[in-house]
Amino acid sequence: MGIDPGLATVGYGIVEYVGNKFIGCDYGAIITPAHTPNGERLWQIHEELNQLLDYYKIETAAIEKLFFNTNTTTAISVAEARGVIQLALTKKNIPYGEYTPLQVKQSVTGYGRAEKNQVMSMVKMLLNLQKIPRPDDAADGLALAICHAHCLGSFSMRNLKG
Repeated sequence: MGIDPGLATVGYGIVEYVGNKFIGCDYGAIITPAHTPNGERLWQIHEELNQLLDYYKIETAAIEKLFFNTNTTTAISVAEARGVIQLALTKKNIPYGEYTPLQVKQSVTGYGRAEKNQVMSMVKMLLNLQKIPRPDDAADGLALAICHAHCLGSFSMRNLKG
């Protein structure tokens, strides 16, 4: 499972990686209502993520690493969402890896400075999907899952959190 954290939208993508082939299982987003207290939004993320983890029997996950940008308010809320996501994974003993956007782009397209549309097109192609996944956060979740599957071949499980 790949998870693109956020307070308003948490994108997720679930894939199976069997014999060098990807099978797209599901993707979507956990969307929390605007103007809702942050604590309630974080609770909703926690509850809906736990339902997904249980339903799909997730074995391992990937989370996008937080990189600091000029909007500190957004960075703080994303960090809070990441904390809730990490807690949910840890409570269920699901190991997870953390990847920067550059690492994800490199893994999915072969070029770390690829444009977002290039990444989304490769996700569509690698998973043999009819169309590019929407919302963008869901496509990012799938890209994280693909990156993680690629990296599991070169990283040992002890490099994963959890």
